[in-house]
Amino acid sequence: MPHRSLPLAFAVVSTATLLTLAADEAYAPEAGRDAAQSCVPEETFATARDPAEAILVKYLSRRFLIAADATERMVGAAYSAAREVGLDPLVVLAVISVESRFNPIAESVMGAKGLMQIIPKYHPAKVLAVGGEAAVWDPESNIHMGARILQEYVYRTGTLEAGLQFYNGAFADGRAQYAQRVMTERERLLDVVQNRGALATVALRGG
Repeated sequence: MPHRSLPLAFAVVSTATLLTLAADEAYAPEAGRDAAQSCVPEETFATARDPAEAILVKYLSRRFLIAADATERMVGAAYSAAREVGLDPLVVLAVISVESRFNPIAESVMGAKGLMQIIPKYHPAKVLAVGGEAAVWDPESNIHMGARILQEYVYRTGTLEAGLQFYNGAFADGRAQYAQRVMTERERLLDVVQNRGALATVALRGG
């Protein structure tokens, strides 16, 4: 090999070595991450599920003749949305029951749409935030929007009863009939959770 080609060969070898090392670093696990997480089950990072959800899924699925997996998604969304805005998840589920009977494609003559019967023209910012009016038909998006709207009405009016009346557009009803319907449904759901939960406890104990 001619003498002048030696520096060129050395440069080629050096470059190849550096590229190899860089590739190894790119595919290597992050320091400490593998050791810290390799022994931790993946389920540890999941949000703990409320035992009441499973009871409600079975009950609502049978009552409203809905597929179990679809009911599970709706109940899960109600619990998630309620946690986000600080509402009772049973109230959110009761509103869905009263408003649409868990029919995600329900639509009223007034233009209220989906599970929580949201009227898009009254809530343009919230509708835009979830991707536009088409998202109102998505069960999970509808529930999250509805829960946020209800929470704002409760905050604005000062009580859950008044907030529910405002949600229904019946704020002037002194008898608060809509709120009573929702709270009656909420009590029904609570009874289901408590009674079936108690039966399950007895069964586990062999009583």
